[in-house]
Amino acid sequence: MNAAWFAIIALMLTAYTVLDGFDFGAGIVHRFVARTEAERRTVLAAIGPLWDGNEVWLLASGGVLVFAFPRVYAAAFSGLYLPLMIVLWLLILRGISIEFRSKVNQPLWREAWDTVFAASSAAMAVVLGVAIGNVVRGVPLDATGSFHEDLFGGTGLRHPGAIDLYTSVFGLVGLASFGAHGATFLAWKTSGVLSARSAVAARRLWVAALVLLALATLLTAIDVPAFRECVLKRPWLWPLPIGAVAAAFIARASVSTARTFRAFLASCAFLGAMLLATAAALFPVLLRSTIADDFDLDAYNAASERASLVVGLWVWVPAIALAIGYFVYLFRSFRGKTDETGHHY
Repeated sequence: MNAAWFAIIALMLTAYTVLDGFDFGAGIVHRFVARTEAERRTVLAAIGPLWDGNEVWLLASGGVLVFAFPRVYAAAFSGLYLPLMIVLWLLILRGISIEFRSKVNQPLWREAWDTVFAASSAAMAVVLGVAIGNVVRGVPLDATGSFHEDLFGGTGLRHPGAIDLYTSVFGLVGLASFGAHGATFLAWKTSGVLSARSAVAARRLWVAALVLLALATLLTAIDVPAFRECVLKRPWLWPLPIGAVAAAFIARASVSTARTFRAFLASCAFLGAMLLATAAALFPVLLRSTIADDFDLDAYNAASERASLVVGLWVWVPAIALAIGYFVYLFRSFRGKTDETGHHY
């Protein structure tokens, strides 16, 4: 049962990353690929029916974490309180920038909110990448099940903070990966010159994402021997990172040949496979301690009572079925290309 809930958390966070990832990516690239007011309105129309629903997966994942692994939630959200507040403010800024930009018919007003949308989307991509870096490397969790980590660390691998040299590389991986994901989505959902520019951006960003991913992998092999050993001892998970790299090459090749739907599916596979590979390498650890292995919080010592997990599973299954059904209906309802009016054809 504990392993099942670990898998549920991993799958829900993966779903959030894949779905909200193209929203972030669209925000990251939209000032470069959309150069007129009509084109920017087309970008917002492409994500308009989807972005707020996609963010629900993050809230739902947080709720599941509180229910299934309350000690992990308590430790992570208290030790990383300031980064959490930054995430909330970035989500707020993204939302109001989308909603407010068209409230006043004035170019300077729209430019300001477009800038906020781009900056907050890019910052969120970096923060999510940094979060993955902290989870992979671990945090200074002590015997009391709590920790404190400065927001900024030193410049070396051995001077950790929530944001330091090691986690910053993961942040750049997040920025490039989400940017490539969003550009691929826009190449699929838009047409004409906007789609062509998005395809060019996607090709370049996929190269950057793969180079940065290789660097992050190298730094992890050097700095996190426990994670490296887990990967080496579990050959059954090797197809996941190999498949992720293959998916990135397929996405780049497909977007170059205007097979944009295939490219977007490959982009989703890239993000999904990398996150699931990370979760598989970490299992059963949810929050690694850099002080001592005995202080790790895992799927067994940090879980709720088994009876609670069993009852929760009976509730979660129909709830997730409804959520999946809703998203299938949503994507089918807004299938096809998008124009500036929000019309899908």
